[in-house]
Amino acid sequence: MEKFSTWISAMRLRTLPLSISGIILAACLAEYNGYFNWSIFTLAILTTLSFQILSNLANDYGDGVKGTDNNDRVGPERAIQSGKISPEELFNAIKINVLISIALACFLIFKAFGVKYFWLTLIFFILGIMSIVAAIRYTVGGGAYGYKGFGDIFVFIFFGGVSVAGCYVLFAKTIDHVVFLPALSIGLLSTAVLNLNNMRDRVPDAKSNKMTLAVKLGEHGAKNYHYILVGLAIVFSALFGILYYTSVFNFIYLVTYIPLIIHLKKVRYNENPRDLDPELKKLALTTVLLAVLMGIGHLL
Repeated sequence: MEKFSTWISAMRLRTLPLSISGIILAACLAEYNGYFNWSIFTLAILTTLSFQILSNLANDYGDGVKGTDNNDRVGPERAIQSGKISPEELFNAIKINVLISIALACFLIFKAFGVKYFWLTLIFFILGIMSIVAAIRYTVGGGAYGYKGFGDIFVFIFFGGVSVAGCYVLFAKTIDHVVFLPALSIGLLSTAVLNLNNMRDRVPDAKSNKMTLAVKLGEHGAKNYHYILVGLAIVFSALFGILYYTSVFNFIYLVTYIPLIIHLKKVRYNENPRDLDPELKKLALTTVLLAVLMGIGHLL
């Protein structure tokens, strides 16, 4: 039972709602334009969850074998760090998850495009492979991009562009300008979640030579970067409500600005990295709520 709990912890379930927030938003935009399909939505959710779990397991493995997850880290204890799961066991779990992710991605692509949309099928197959590679290469291997400060770029692309715009194409078989501002908003906030995580772990990461952007920018620079990410997300989401206004109910997502502003104040006055850990959950859940309310508001 204890080992089962460790496996559940390694999957980092608290990250899963954020990973599907863009899918939910894209589904609402597709429904508004008459493209929604329950089968595609369900498969998109399952595929995204498999990608996120793969990323979490690979992250644990990469940081574990490199020794980055040690007693100096601020966040929760990880699987390899705890000694309850061996690197070999975790690596085998990653291989199984890769097969599951490939299978789900193939089912999703075939359901969305069949044999009629050859180029879209090819593009999304490549995107699927890229997603799997990106999930693994964040911390695994000598050239892990998470150790070179490029994690933010990949999170922005996959949690924003691929999640929102890409999922919309699965429904509509075409792109639409309505997805751009929502994709930017969710991509920026998802990147802010990663940055907050890296701000929390900035000192131990620097000792382990994990050169995240927060390490490169330093405490003051990382905070300013965080303000920009959250601030731009607020601006772009507000522009979405104004440019695509149909009803006052479109703006129900504005309530999420309150916790976002409170969050920025806490980050500004933070002096102890450990105090940023509870802010991670708050920011992630606020991002999910923003995505859901943007989508529902667009339908009202």
